[in-house]
Amino acid sequence: MSEIYFSLGSNLGDRQIALEKAIFYIEERIGKIVKTSSVFESEPWGVDYKEKYLNQVLLCQTKLSAESVLNEILKIEKLIGRKKRIIKYESRIIDIDILFYDNQCINTKSLVIPHPLLHKRKFVLLPFLEINNKFIHPVFNKSIKQLLDKCPDKTLLEKFIINKKNH
Repeated sequence: MSEIYFSLGSNLGDRQIALEKAIFYIEERIGKIVKTSSVFESEPWGVDYKEKYLNQVLLCQTKLSAESVLNEILKIEKLIGRKKRIIKYESRIIDIDILFYDNQCINTKSLVIPHPLLHKRKFVLLPFLEINNKFIHPVFNKSIKQLLDKCPDKTLLEKFIINKKNH
């Protein structure tokens, strides 16, 4: 079994439902979810959109290869309603990124692991810290806490209160 960390994000539609659907489909198609962070609400990163994001980090155990996981993620995003990317950073109903796949470093045309921007994103590092504060980044050889302490991202980030009325 391999351990894979995902980052989930949504800033369109019912953001909470989009995250819940992503978790459901990841468990159904990729593997057992072992840990989930709190849900955080953040300002958009690197763009001037008004819609705030909900973000969450998951730890999942899988038997699938990293490439197979990527293929499943693309299918899950489409199932939830994500449209094909037109520009790099745009509002989206769901975004699922692979952060780490075990301690592997993968660099292919379609997949780069560890995620090349995670150390610059507080909305990834803070939830990640909740589920594994001892993890060492295999490229930078630094803990997630060390990366968070040096993170240049100054966007506001706060825990989101989960709405239980739909459950």
